[in-house]
Amino acid sequence: MGILKKRVNEFPTPYTCMNAIKKGGIETKLSMVLMGFGNIVHGQMMKGLLYLALEVVYIVFMILTGVHCLAMLPSLGSVEQQEYWDEATQVYMYTKGDQSVLILLYGVATVLITVLMVLAWRGTLRSAYKAECLAKEGRHVNNFVEDLKTLLHENLQKLLMTPPMVFIFLFTILPLIFMICMAFTNYSKIDDHLMLFDWVGLDNFAALFDSSSILGSTFWSVLAWTLVWAFFATFSNYIFGMIVSLLINRKGTRAKGFWRFCFVLSCAVPMFVSLLIMRTMLQPEGAVNVLLRNLGLIAQDASLPFFTDPTWARVTVIVINVWVGVPYTLLQLTGVLQNIPEDLYEAAKVDGANAVQIFFKITLPYMLYVTTPYLITTFTGNVNNFNVIYLLSGGDPVTDLGSTAGKTDLLVTWLYKLTIDKQYYNIGAVIGIMTFIILAIAALVTYHNSKSYKEEGGF
Repeated sequence: MGILKKRVNEFPTPYTCMNAIKKGGIETKLSMVLMGFGNIVHGQMMKGLLYLALEVVYIVFMILTGVHCLAMLPSLGSVEQQEYWDEATQVYMYTKGDQSVLILLYGVATVLITVLMVLAWRGTLRSAYKAECLAKEGRHVNNFVEDLKTLLHENLQKLLMTPPMVFIFLFTILPLIFMICMAFTNYSKIDDHLMLFDWVGLDNFAALFDSSSILGSTFWSVLAWTLVWAFFATFSNYIFGMIVSLLINRKGTRAKGFWRFCFVLSCAVPMFVSLLIMRTMLQPEGAVNVLLRNLGLIAQDASLPFFTDPTWARVTVIVINVWVGVPYTLLQLTGVLQNIPEDLYEAAKVDGANAVQIFFKITLPYMLYVTTPYLITTFTGNVNNFNVIYLLSGGDPVTDLGSTAGKTDLLVTWLYKLTIDKQYYNIGAVIGIMTFIILAIAALVTYHNSKSYKEEGGF
């Protein structure tokens, strides 16, 4: 029993906030109110003063701005901007009013700053408790210079990860939360809610899911086409890229490097240039239709409706996506094929397997095992493939003048039109959230049920 107790005492008490609150001394408990007080008491003067300065800055910010921002967040403002005629300048002037966009942005920023302050407070409490425990045990308590030196050794991850986390917070987390909040407001041009708008709860989601309305029917139509497009754009590229890579890598193919160069050469041309050229060539008076007329394959007054007929437009964008996407798939699968152990093929041939059996029992399973994450990311990228659709067809053709989306519009291009052209920012935010939910669920479920996840290291 004594040996067991001795071994338990050999493990140090974790420096957690709960232990600091329950077991900490008076100086540690005072650190909950005066950040850095425990560090100052135990000789970490500079660190304690920095913590205290951070607390003072936060309190001053909350008194001057933060409290007002949080108080305005529930209402998003109430004073409308008024227009009046100024006799002195002979121009229309505007009175100062509330701007709901800024109120929402500043309110969200204040909430996130408060969250970061809570995390800093927890770190301060742990630091004070650690200094107290080290002092009671008679061990050395690092000064400020020694703490800085640890950033180059045992705490190197803090030094390297802090700048990226700051930028992720500013340019990813803050805009993302701001956009999510926008989905629960009536911020749009539909009712001229651009300067002053309110919270509407789940009304935008209900309108989007209402298939009887124009907006709802458009959403379901665009969602269905987006999934169809993503499926064919992903697997057509994969299948044709697989065929080309198998043909080039087979033993009987000569000049393998030359054929790879021919396909990879298209990757050197920026994709948007290739897409714009193809769009020009496929216009009613473009090079393709003119050539077909000159060859007598179509009438002189006719043209193939590449981007004017819905079915033709959808097939066209899928085919052109294959043309621009196969070289990238070829590069991916070539590396996979070259890493399949040759012993597997030799053993299969010894057992009497033919070429078809070898492909379906060895080559295809190995390729799918390795490239399943690539297929998931490619499918996700095709759902959000803005460039191909926008540069080729622009979402056209539009067959329903009451709709805000064309027959080739994806969710991402429709979102662009709603926000940039129509200024329906709230509906655009809802579509962005729905796109994220669909992609996140599909990617996680697919990968979790794949052999790449279940049988990691199987090959």
